[in-house]
Amino acid sequence: MTARVFRAYSKPVNLISIQSHVVYGHVGNSAAVFPLQRIGVEVWPIHSVQLSNHTGYPDWKGRVFDAGLIRDLVSGIEQRGVLGECDGVLSGYIGAADIGGVVLDAVAAVKRANPAAHYCCDPVIGDVGRGVFVREDVAAFMKTKVVRAADVVTPNQFELDYLSGRQSRTLAEARDAIKALHDLGPRAIVVTSLNTEETPADCIELLASDVTGFFRLRTPQLPTRANGAGDIIAALFFAHYLSSGRIDNALSAAGSAVFCVLDKTAEAGVSELQLVAAQDEIVKPNRVFEAERIA
Repeated sequence: MTARVFRAYSKPVNLISIQSHVVYGHVGNSAAVFPLQRIGVEVWPIHSVQLSNHTGYPDWKGRVFDAGLIRDLVSGIEQRGVLGECDGVLSGYIGAADIGGVVLDAVAAVKRANPAAHYCCDPVIGDVGRGVFVREDVAAFMKTKVVRAADVVTPNQFELDYLSGRQSRTLAEARDAIKALHDLGPRAIVVTSLNTEETPADCIELLASDVTGFFRLRTPQLPTRANGAGDIIAALFFAHYLSSGRIDNALSAAGSAVFCVLDKTAEAGVSELQLVAAQDEIVKPNRVFEAERIA
């Protein structure tokens, strides 16, 4: 399909992004901020963690920031009198349950200043094959508190099952799990990597749902699994959803852009996302995948 530009905001969009940050590579804020900026979003990043590199490497340096520091940063933004200009809050890996509490306080402050603002939670808990890789109190806080406060959530398949208390081995089961997750509060849900019994062996799927229905996006499975892909999908989906108000458009825009970034990464034969090399693909993907409505 012919490449096309997906978005054109009628006004500047401002997002607070509270996530982890790595110096080398692209996960958390170092995966989300640049793609958002590349499509014209003004991002106010707050780092919950700062590490030398992601923890998939044999070693790393750095630390989890304390909740007090993050609270001070949010307070400083609030004192500038600009929270009313904030259109949404995006959160990812938080590292500690008390940081989750600060995130929810930040969301509440933004929504007091701008009742039209939305909160998107990328509930980083674990993954298929790895299980839960965050602290037990963080996983529990995500399930009992954070997801219930979110307008949008973007779990992977493992996190969908964990949060819903169900399994998603088939498409029907995945839809039931999403419905159960909707019952907790989120109005829009995107499963960022789905592999069911119906998924072709050479494909990967994304599944999205809101009041307008269920939509599936299917792309070829690439010979790479780079860390940070879920962080980009969550960020781009949230921005496009805020812009268009249509979950199918947002799913197509985010999924197509991330596929092209991953394709460029696979071509380079490296494990770190090639965000800079593939930056034009973020705005104008050379392959566009349309979201299809499913019954």
